[in-house]
Amino acid sequence: MCGRFAITTPPKAMKELFGYGEQPNFPARYNIAPTQPVPVVTLERGERHFRLMRWGLIPSWAREEPKSLLINARAETVDEKPSFRGGFRHGRCLMPADAFYEWKAKGKGPKQPFLIRRRDGQCFAMAAIASNWMGADGSEVDTCAVATTEANETLMPIHHRMPVILDEKNWAAWLDPETQARDVQKLLRPAPDDLMEAVPIGTRINRVANDDPSLWERHEVEDEAQAQPAPKATEKPVNANQMDLF
Repeated sequence: MCGRFAITTPPKAMKELFGYGEQPNFPARYNIAPTQPVPVVTLERGERHFRLMRWGLIPSWAREEPKSLLINARAETVDEKPSFRGGFRHGRCLMPADAFYEWKAKGKGPKQPFLIRRRDGQCFAMAAIASNWMGADGSEVDTCAVATTEANETLMPIHHRMPVILDEKNWAAWLDPETQARDVQKLLRPAPDDLMEAVPIGTRINRVANDDPSLWERHEVEDEAQAQPAPKATEKPVNANQMDLF
């Protein structure tokens, strides 16, 4: 599962890394949550573009928004599930990230949050799918979901799932709509065990309103007298409808 993530790479550096034409100006975000606008990289007419989409996919055929947020798409069934197969075939995109978060249960006490990032500190790309949805009032919104797969050995002690993190050499194949389905499926695998590290952090990450660099400070939950409860999967974050967060 992937329910929170961060983007801290400066805009210019991100443009150079992903090779899109636009040069957006956005602040570092340390606590991005479902329903908020997130940057994605798309391929349109052979060129890469920076786009903002709502994190929480709405299938193009849906008459109304799903009751449950579709923030993750299981790699094992993404090409079969009606909600995701259209995006898998025609809306594959990249979701840049510098880190994501996961929570580990610790008996009856509060869950321990973990910051998951590359060991070298570099920005990475999560495999994602997109869908353009039109509401009954004619309004359109671009939405997306992160593809997830089985956790690797680094993440398995914390959670059994993790986002699909694509190797840079595979970005082009994932984005290209002409890539054969069987070849795309081969890309949906866990990241190498030595690529990522998991750092224990404090429970301030559990509140969407907390969005600052101090969230990344190493901290063990048992050191806290009053830990904040872990977020629910369906939690509605603040600023959910503000598209100027980036």
